Amino acid sequence: MRTLYTLFVLLLLMVPMPSWAQKQVVQGYVRAATNGEPLIGATVSVAEAAAGTITNEKGFYTLSLPEGKHTLQATYVGYTTDTRNINLKGGNPESINFTLEPASNELKVVEIEASSLRQRLNDTRMSVESLSSREASLLPALFGEVDLVKTMQLKPGIQSGGEGSSGLYVRGGGPDQNLVLLDGAMIYNPSHLFGFFSVFNPDAVKSVELYKGGFPAQFGGRLSSVVDVSMHKGNNERISTKGGIGLISSRLTVDGPIVKDKLNFSVSGRRTYADIFTRQINRLNEGNKDYNPIPDYYFYDLNGNVSYKLNKKDELTLGGYYGRDLFGFNDSGFSFGFDWGNTMGNLNWRHKFNDNLYASTSLGYTGYKYNINNKIDIFSFTLTSAVEDYTLKTDFDWFLGKGHSLKFGAQATHHNFTVGRLNFESEDSTLNYGTGNSYSGSEFGLYVSDDYVISPMVSLNYGLRLSGFNSAGKNYAALEPRASVKYTFNESTALKASYASMMQYVHLLTNSGASLPTDIWYPSNRGVKPQRSQQAALGLSHIFGRGKYLISNEVYYKWMQNQIDFRDGANLFVNDSLENDFLFGKGYSYGNEIYLEKVRGKTTGWLGYTLSWTWRQFDGINGGRRFPARYDRRHDVSLVVMHKLNKRLTLTGAFVYGTGNAYSVPVARFAFQDVEGKSASVVPIYEDRNAYRLEAYHRLDLGAVLKLKPKRGEADLTFSVYNAYNRRNPYFVYFEQQKDIHDEETIGFQAKQVSLFPVIPSVTYNFRF
Repeated sequence: MRTLYTLFVLLLLMVPMPSWAQKQVVQGYVRAATNGEPLIGATVSVAEAAAGTITNEKGFYTLSLPEGKHTLQATYVGYTTDTRNINLKGGNPESINFTLEPASNELKVVEIEASSLRQRLNDTRMSVESLSSREASLLPALFGEVDLVKTMQLKPGIQSGGEGSSGLYVRGGGPDQNLVLLDGAMIYNPSHLFGFFSVFNPDAVKSVELYKGGFPAQFGGRLSSVVDVSMHKGNNERISTKGGIGLISSRLTVDGPIVKDKLNFSVSGRRTYADIFTRQINRLNEGNKDYNPIPDYYFYDLNGNVSYKLNKKDELTLGGYYGRDLFGFNDSGFSFGFDWGNTMGNLNWRHKFNDNLYASTSLGYTGYKYNINNKIDIFSFTLTSAVEDYTLKTDFDWFLGKGHSLKFGAQATHHNFTVGRLNFESEDSTLNYGTGNSYSGSEFGLYVSDDYVISPMVSLNYGLRLSGFNSAGKNYAALEPRASVKYTFNESTALKASYASMMQYVHLLTNSGASLPTDIWYPSNRGVKPQRSQQAALGLSHIFGRGKYLISNEVYYKWMQNQIDFRDGANLFVNDSLENDFLFGKGYSYGNEIYLEKVRGKTTGWLGYTLSWTWRQFDGINGGRRFPARYDRRHDVSLVVMHKLNKRLTLTGAFVYGTGNAYSVPVARFAFQDVEGKSASVVPIYEDRNAYRLEAYHRLDLGAVLKLKPKRGEADLTFSVYNAYNRRNPYFVYFEQQKDIHDEETIGFQAKQVSLFPVIPSVTYNFRF
């Protein structure tokens, strides 16, 4: 930690004094020529001045340049470069708008890919990973289902919870410590299929940005990361259709103009259909007493938005999401089932006051709910947990000139929590019982930040967030400072540093480390303090090999207060005094992330390596001694390779390796017999928590994308082989009793491993017209 602070101080000493030469502001928009959509994260740069910036979520950019002649370039991955020659003479800000065409040949694509490295190098933000659905679609996937969140797990510092899980563990944080936003609205459980897939339909998603550190001040409410998902807003030029047909699911997206250049829409749907086959198998085996029915499972989701341009200064967008997972089992008087899912609706109004001031105001609803239903003979029970949010927020972008871009705003959210509501009853109404708790809370945030280009070498993003929470008469408030600084040595090398403080006022309580739907969200109150994290990071990035390669190295240290765990034997459900089973402690994590990427040539890809430590410490656990978190992973390696064999065929591969998850193992057992003549009971004895490791996780996935030649539009076949060498990775370990030859006395216990996925081939047909 001392070394990190020393390097940070040295960095500040290197920062030159601001230049007082006369500057001129250049600003404008970067949009796609095909549909007019804003290109988020496009690079606008001036090579001779070593200056550059990226566009915001509206496709807007601003630059502060010396007076005189300059060559301005706008670049974006997958699009051609647009170049403008300008002559700045002072006076009002100069407006330069760019319209980029899709890259139509290999040479142009190579140029754009190279520019994406410059884009990341010039960005003041630190510890940010960006991904588009087009990039994710090239990689092999489980069951052929492209998953943007799962692809993010191939980046350093971002880990999965285990085999098949789409949960994110970012720099030592848990899956509940990720702020997941869909067009600015909260999503509480971003998982389908028990955590194996994310809820984001790749055809509906435009891009994903994940912040591992250096969080901008407009984000708040979680400790470890921000996953900012932007949806396609619809083609305003023509009606288009795209989708895919796979082994377990199909998807379809339709978008286009209702009134050209005025009103446009986008609608996406996706559904799995394995249940159609399992139901038929169950019907064919009706009457077979030895047959065990297959459980019924499927998920579906719907995305949609409508955008309406009221005039040149105002635009309204109404967007929504609805997704559900349904699981059911019925057999001989016994039935069990549960369903869970997210609902989101968001109305957004964008207003342009002038060329320098913009506002975005939204009113949104978010809901997450699950139900468990069980029936045995005449008795049945239901268990429900839910959370609902109603949010009003407004954000302003103010381009002040002289290198300053100000962002400020406010947000207010009202939460409603349903915690473990249980209803138990019989058909004859002789027994009826209900229990559970409901809570509410109000959360607010005020923030201001400034993106300040001090000189061509130095840029700074700094801000402050004031957050607060009220529940059951208890008020909390906190200041959350944020800052990141970039020092550019030359056009190929940049040094960045960041610090961020984050607060979390709502907490996920779960009895499983996996992203299972047994989740309870709980508010801060008198007995439950908000969680807090602080993170400092330092990184160096360098482009070499004539623009072919980017290498970066980041070190970080994160410390967390008021972490929540449970006493041994705690019951999450049917517990009217849940807080009595809470334990509060601290955590900290630190590590080093190395990343190497190649973006030019027929063979591209990246190699990532993370060396990290994640610890927790509670007075009531492990004798007060620190212990590794379950997802503490000392070594994590990911290798991704994409090779373009020819114009129609691309081969891909991904290899991952990770140290096995930490878990607890009984070091001994003792037997006691409380009633003579009865079998003895065996009680396990545990010592240190999470003192053992599962076997290392490693897997190789292979894929190929073959472009077809349909009469209309575009199409391809995507082939994937998940777990190509059939590695049986551990999902969990249990202990089975070993009996004597007479099957009477217990003579020992044997550890047994459960694995999920063997080698799985798949094929998906994708189309667009």
